[in-house]
Amino acid sequence: QTLLVDSGGGLVQPGGSLRLSCTGSTDSGFTLELYAIGWVRQAPGKEREGISCMTDRGDSTTYADSVKGRFTISRDNAKNTVYLQMNNLKPEDTAVYYCAADWGCDYGVKTDYKYWGQGTQVTVSS
Repeated sequence: QTLLVDSGGGLVQPGGSLRLSCTGSTDSGFTLELYAIGWVRQAPGKEREGISCMTDRGDSTTYADSVKGRFTISRDNAKNTVYLQMNNLKPEDTAVYYCAADWGCDYGVKTDYKYWGQGTQVTVSS
């Protein structure tokens, strides 16, 4: 059953921006406000990398060093949506990006989550 739907990926030039969205399935009654939500990416031939996590209350956010200062995670509970704003994108940011939900962030970024979105492709290229 699809519980998380992530979207917003695409092709962008280096230095450009994208905003990814992660929406809880209303049909399944999946309320993102109840969960810590993270973003994980996987580039071709590489292991998954946890890049950001926000606690359920939104009182704590963490970022991987590779994206710190460029990416921002946020919530809009009224829309049951979590966003990842990505600025100053670099070719090395090219990957499939997944949103994921769990009970907590475990005090930092991680790759182990209970629920996963389908993934959305981000390609940064000239």
